[in-house]
Amino acid sequence: MEIPQEVFQKMSTAAREASARAYCPYSGFRVGAALLTENGEIVSGCNIENASYGLTNCAERTAVFHALARGARGFKALVIYTPTPTTWAPCGACRQVLNEFVSDLEVIRICNGEERIEQRLSALLPDAFGPHNILR
Repeated sequence: MEIPQEVFQKMSTAAREASARAYCPYSGFRVGAALLTENGEIVSGCNIENASYGLTNCAERTAVFHALARGARGFKALVIYTPTPTTWAPCGACRQVLNEFVSDLEVIRICNGEERIEQRLSALLPDAFGPHNILR
């Protein structure tokens, strides 16, 4: 892991706390995310469901949008927490949104079980289309 253990612990706590605030009356699946900005701030997000399921916003995107609204533009790491025995990977939409801002983000997945998976976003979204593809 490239981020210090102390920072990971703070991110893990923030992601777990965010999951408790999830609005998920349809799935009951609470997800929390904590994003580490380049300036060391930890910004969290939770999933927010909608009766029109396509309008649901995942925890990862909520964290990104929250950070962007606060003025952050660079990110170092993301911790995703699911209250499950094993970890869950971010959905394709979240992967693409994250790629818009940092294609090699460190993504750490944690859960209630012992499993912990660390991957780079570039491994989760290989050959991604993003800002680097724009012709100027």
